[in-house]
Amino acid sequence: MVSIPSESGVERSLLSWLDGEGWVIHGQDGDRGANVLDDAYNRDSHDVIYWNLLEEQVIELNDAVTEGNVGKFISSLRRDLDAENLMDGNQAFHQLLTKGKPFAVQRDDGSSETVYVDLIDYENPDNNRFHAVNQFSVSRETTIRPDVNLFVNGIPLVTMELKSLAQDNDWHDAVSDLLAYENDAPRLFVPGLFNIAADTMELRYGAVGAPREFYEPWNDAPADFEDENSMRQAVRALCNPDTILDLLKNFVFYEQRPGGDAKIVPRYMQYYAVNRILDRVRQGNHKRGLIWHTQGSGKSFTMLYAAENLLSRPDVARNPQVFIIVDTDKLNSQMRDQLANLNLNQWTEAESIDHLQQLIEDGQSELVLTTIQKFEDVEPDVQGNDDVVVMSDEAHRFMEADLGSRLDAALPDCYHFGFTGTPVREGERHEDRNTFREFSPDDEDYLHRYSVKQGIDDGLILPVYFTLRHEMEWEIDEAELDEEFEQQFRGMSTEEKREFIQDNINATTLAELAPRVDRAVEEIDQHYDEHVAPNGWKGMVVTPSRRSAAMYGERLSRRRDEGEVEVLYTATNDDPDLIQQFHTDNDERDQIVQDFKQEANPKLLVVHNMLLTGFDAPVLKTMYLDRNLKNHNLMQAIARTNRPAPGKENGEIVDFQGVFENIDEALDYDAETKAYAARDKDELFEDLVDHLGTVWDIFDGISKNDDQEATYEAVERVSTHPERREFKQGFRRLQNLYEAVAPDGRLVSEGIEDKYKWLSRVHVAFKRTTSGDPKPEKAMREKTRDILEENIDVGEIRRDFPTYKLGEEYLEDVEGLDNPGVKASQIAHATREHLHPRTEQNPRYKRLSERVNDIVERWQGGEIGDPEAVEALRSVEEEVLEVEEQASEQELNDAEFAIFTHLTEECEESISTDEAREIAQEVVSEFEDRVDRGYPGWESNQQTTKQITQILFDILVANRGLGHLIKGDDEFTDAVQGYLIENYV
Repeated sequence: MVSIPSESGVERSLLSWLDGEGWVIHGQDGDRGANVLDDAYNRDSHDVIYWNLLEEQVIELNDAVTEGNVGKFISSLRRDLDAENLMDGNQAFHQLLTKGKPFAVQRDDGSSETVYVDLIDYENPDNNRFHAVNQFSVSRETTIRPDVNLFVNGIPLVTMELKSLAQDNDWHDAVSDLLAYENDAPRLFVPGLFNIAADTMELRYGAVGAPREFYEPWNDAPADFEDENSMRQAVRALCNPDTILDLLKNFVFYEQRPGGDAKIVPRYMQYYAVNRILDRVRQGNHKRGLIWHTQGSGKSFTMLYAAENLLSRPDVARNPQVFIIVDTDKLNSQMRDQLANLNLNQWTEAESIDHLQQLIEDGQSELVLTTIQKFEDVEPDVQGNDDVVVMSDEAHRFMEADLGSRLDAALPDCYHFGFTGTPVREGERHEDRNTFREFSPDDEDYLHRYSVKQGIDDGLILPVYFTLRHEMEWEIDEAELDEEFEQQFRGMSTEEKREFIQDNINATTLAELAPRVDRAVEEIDQHYDEHVAPNGWKGMVVTPSRRSAAMYGERLSRRRDEGEVEVLYTATNDDPDLIQQFHTDNDERDQIVQDFKQEANPKLLVVHNMLLTGFDAPVLKTMYLDRNLKNHNLMQAIARTNRPAPGKENGEIVDFQGVFENIDEALDYDAETKAYAARDKDELFEDLVDHLGTVWDIFDGISKNDDQEATYEAVERVSTHPERREFKQGFRRLQNLYEAVAPDGRLVSEGIEDKYKWLSRVHVAFKRTTSGDPKPEKAMREKTRDILEENIDVGEIRRDFPTYKLGEEYLEDVEGLDNPGVKASQIAHATREHLHPRTEQNPRYKRLSERVNDIVERWQGGEIGDPEAVEALRSVEEEVLEVEEQASEQELNDAEFAIFTHLTEECEESISTDEAREIAQEVVSEFEDRVDRGYPGWESNQQTTKQITQILFDILVANRGLGHLIKGDDEFTDAVQGYLIENYV
């Protein structure tokens, strides 16, 4: 029997996963599971809590509650569900769930006593009752029926809405339904912890009341929950009873925000990092640890969750004193404001050095916020609390000067956790800075890590592309320059002149030369107008000096409208007029930064030594980099452009210094971090080409012209499944990519614009047909519409090349051709097309390619006729197919078969077939295990060559005694390197 994929199938799978995690499941058989509990506990359809079940549990968990007074308690609790505002009600009910509800009980002597009644037992989870049911219906003014609900002691804590991609719905649609449910039946969500929106492939969760953009994935799990099925892993790791209770009790914040409070639950990397910290403090084996989380992942909240847990959980530490340390006043202000807006009580700010010392000496159990600079004159060994936990933000900077030493001296017996997105590992000498050595025990690099790649995959940050603009044509009158220099410094010796040049003529000097700044400003102005402004994004110019910043500011201000350009740097009283013109005080700078984050002016910020850390502005798309940054400083700069915003596909860096010319030198990090930190902008164009092909293929077989039949057929094609979903999602992605690339001359020269224009018109017709939108063109972005309507005059684009596909089907097709010359030409072309990218992948392909060239040369030279050429080329073509068949017969992949072929056919000394196969498989297996291929440029990295050579030495010399293959002649080693690289690129 065939079961058609549907939403109910997703629902049944999810319930089965919950069944294995300790939930009592109802509804897995396809019926309405909620009916079972409704009947068992006599629930009215308007109730959101199974009151009779909760009555039983309250009596079981609390000695003071009896059958005689439980009715009074439940009546009072019912009133707690009534709230005019969902978030106010949720916050108040969360207090009841975690702290207990006050309840007056009568003593035997007639007096009353107020006790706190627990609704949930956190200390002994098995004392609770966990139910998961489907189709829980709630009816008041309207009726809602979420797909799955999770109840603890009859209280709904998690509401799930599920969709099926096979039915053209995804998790975005599920979020829309959940938001509607919160509006239509808010009482269901008053006790709620979070909601889940999921489809066939993906799961997102969001706190009750969270807007759509705060529904996020749960993409990690402890070993017990690891699973190749990412959906199943997320459900098991997030929704097991222990994690649900832990999140409810220990990981909920309410933040005051303009327009209303917001509920905050942790991201998965925050949750797991905090638990690593708690485990380390609880176990006491080590007193240090590095939390390496990429920029934009929410390190501040990770520290705050850790602090709250440390202060509230005696099982971890008894009455600890917790410090959060930052290294700038700006970060201190940000953290102070954050603390003030959260529901945290036990915290204070160190207002001075003396105040900090007093706080350390008193050792009161609370959270202390301070800057590292306040430790400068704190006396050594004044720690007044035996349990002190320090968390240092931007830990890569904490080795500066002596401040780190001052901290260690003041708090000699503390736990110290460093938080950074850009750790430093600069040299191995004792005096060099090394975040790992400072914060990590000898047996680990980091306590917890969340990488750049993970951040991009999760959508927390965007990829960043770069464009090089560092090479400029310099026209120098050397004779005049020498003469001027000699005239100016004629009193100096040759050695003194040399020293002067070395000390004063550097990259910053060159960057401040007026002709160079003029050229760079012209480029920035044009690039901003063409690539950044049309989409409403903003830019930042990063300069190497205050002088160069002022020069940029002057020239850009003259070119652009008033107010569009602002310049930020520190001011001194003796600055020259050039620099004084852009002086700002702290209040003015703060206002400029706030304005920049909004839609209005300024549009361009020119900065020196400002806003490269702790500055989050999603509207910032492009950084014009004219400063030679490296390592953590460069990573910090990259992170300024990678904050997500609706419609923003990527960040961008336009590099005037050549920093990205050699990414290996600029970023001394692991291969994965290098690969995902920034990408060549050409990759974005390649993404567009690839994705255009994917969407274009949906309309295979349909004429691409402007008649009614073609448009009608195209719209019909995408009006039904699965093409409907493919086109909806595919075109949305294509539109974003096209806007990110355009304007670009290659869009015209390579025929991309015409294809995109055709697809856009089909999309307009599709929307008009399916949505009833009378003017679908208005939904298209302004820039895309302008580009589509633009009439670009280009030369004729050649479109008369046939499409070739090599294979037996093609050989059968060409038999229908009458002209032997045409037949020979097409076979030769197709064979070359097939062989050209493969000639370095296998020695047989190279020999076959040489045979094709020889046949074609003889045919074109008149040595053989058309029929003979056809037969000779057909013979080669059939041998090409045989190569692929033989690889399959030998059960070898392409790389293994290439090495096998070389060993059996190219080596002077013969090797048995079996041994050749074993060697080939062993080499490829070791290559896959030992060679990191996860970053751009791995194939040309010298380290890759060294590793392959070592693999061959280990296998051929050390293991098999076949050293003659690689000794005295590099031919075999070079060949194997080529086969491995060509087959894995």
